[in-house]
Amino acid sequence: MKMVLSQRQREELNKAIADYLSSNGYNDALEAFKKEADMPGEVERKFGGLLEKKWTSVIRLQKKVMELESKLNEAEKEYIEGAPTRGKRCPTEWIPRPPEKFCLTGHRAPVTRVIFHPVFSIMVSASEDATIKVWDFETGEYERTLKGHTDSIQDITFDPSGKLLASCSADMSIKLWDFQQSYECVRTMLGHDHNVSSVAFMPAGDFVVSASRDKTVKMWEVATGYCVKTFVGHRDWVRMVRSSSDGTLLATCSNDQSVRVWTVATKECRVELRAHDHVVECVAWAPEAAAAPINEAAGADNRKGAHRGPFLASGSRDKTIRIWDVGAGVALFVLVGHDNWVRGLAFHPGGKFLVSASDDKTLRVWDLRNKRCMKVLDAHKHFCTSVDFHKSHPYVISGGVDQTVKVWECR
Repeated sequence: MKMVLSQRQREELNKAIADYLSSNGYNDALEAFKKEADMPGEVERKFGGLLEKKWTSVIRLQKKVMELESKLNEAEKEYIEGAPTRGKRCPTEWIPRPPEKFCLTGHRAPVTRVIFHPVFSIMVSASEDATIKVWDFETGEYERTLKGHTDSIQDITFDPSGKLLASCSADMSIKLWDFQQSYECVRTMLGHDHNVSSVAFMPAGDFVVSASRDKTVKMWEVATGYCVKTFVGHRDWVRMVRSSSDGTLLATCSNDQSVRVWTVATKECRVELRAHDHVVECVAWAPEAAAAPINEAAGADNRKGAHRGPFLASGSRDKTIRIWDVGAGVALFVLVGHDNWVRGLAFHPGGKFLVSASDDKTLRVWDLRNKRCMKVLDAHKHFCTSVDFHKSHPYVISGGVDQTVKVWECR
């Protein structure tokens, strides 16, 4: 095959070859080459080392071309997957995306609750099979099973350090488990007269609160296991209890279709929030970061002064999610979209989004500012019962009646 070089390029190449031959002492070859290439006289200085320079720059350019090609491939993939900046978005914009990273099996009955450990890369699931299972959410590996309850486990919660896990069950007990070494049950607390549906640590980690079908909410001292307070007022089964981040308030929801906020110090019901027209299944306190998006959604103009909160979300069997300003005792807005009961809620740590789990088998991601559903994940083959959002890693987990635990990566 003949090289396509211009007359000038050919002459330059010949001179570069001649320079290469002479500088390496290939004199016989040089003489023969000069004769054949018809090249009189000496080669000019400017051709000194030219062949080597070109040779090394070709290799460098080849490497560069390969780098650019792989970048182009990535960009094309990103473009096909959606928004051009998706991978580069900041973590506050990350939301869970299908398909799931792991689908974990092992429970023999519906999964009732899934939560992340506050420190280690593990998550914990509770089930109607009366067991608690521990998994590594980064590898999807099963770690261990905690046994001790004799009936369906309804809820689980870690203390802020992650050293203790509390669980509650239809067997009417609350148990504390050592999560530092032994993974043994270190204490059992009895006092409720019916199914204990929810349990939560207070932010300081020194007390646990529980909610029960006996219509009460109780507070227990971790060190002694004694019940130190009982909150009375709900007229039916109390489904969930959650403490505000400063530990001064408790939010509860009930089959009596109300959400109540209690002052911990006095045991008084500070406000009763009514707007749902069916059982209220779950509540979640909004993080600080959600205050601005919630205010925008509520249309609070700055002249009237923004809603100060604290803010609370509630999910109900009426298929809606409501956002409340607890300080003012008012409902701010409703999120409508699920086709069945709303069972679980988790705020995005960045504050802009809320994720909900529902009996319509989906997880939904809500854009709070615009009060709209921005993503639907067909999560489970049966009802979704629970969802949790990791505080610092881009992961969401969900549990379902299909007995599986799923790990979703956010990006």
